[in-house]
Amino acid sequence: MTRPHDPAPGAWFITIEGPEGAGKTTQAERLVSHLDGLGHDVHLTREPGGTWLGERLRELLLARTGEGTRADPLTDAFLFNAARRQLVVDVIAPALAGGRTIVCARYADSTLAYQGYGAGVSIDRLRALEAIATDGLTPDVTILLDLPVEAGLARKAPDDVTRFEAEFDLAFHRRVRDGFLTLAAASPDRFVVVDATRPADEVAGDVVAAVDRTLHADEPKSRALRTST
Repeated sequence: MTRPHDPAPGAWFITIEGPEGAGKTTQAERLVSHLDGLGHDVHLTREPGGTWLGERLRELLLARTGEGTRADPLTDAFLFNAARRQLVVDVIAPALAGGRTIVCARYADSTLAYQGYGAGVSIDRLRALEAIATDGLTPDVTILLDLPVEAGLARKAPDDVTRFEAEFDLAFHRRVRDGFLTLAAASPDRFVVVDATRPADEVAGDVVAAVDRTLHADEPKSRALRTST
């Protein structure tokens, strides 16, 4: 894989994270529209997904089993990182190298929050997998859409319920939320926490403002030197 050691001017890597029902897809789409209006060459993608292989793995990872069994969380982590690797190789790294901005709904922080803090897999082990999958490529800014898990789960439409809502209890989802907040507290230079309990327009205003501050601060750092924190 060719890594973007010197990203072209205007190439930014932005991720949107958060627990279930936080509005990641909606806010990612609105952010892309905003950046496009400013003249940025921007591409929207998601995890798992964004490639042929990633979309197939997404179907497997999110499908409800209906069998009373649960996938081993480390197995989940391997599959999420397999989809991530393909997305980095096929989409994210080439886009950044070519001067395009990437907005991605979920990235490596989700695996740390769900399979790590939520399901109990060693964070160190997950970071080792992440490093292999991403070659150390981390976002310039991560927007964490935060809200209580009860509120987020209540927003999910019946046809949008995955196995993570159907087969995991509230305690799991609370650990996931707490995990995201722990990650944000550990990397305040990258994360911006946004209150996602409010109307979508208010949330979008904060998301746009946070990203604009980052984009106007200085040029993107060399991703060859960035490592997960």
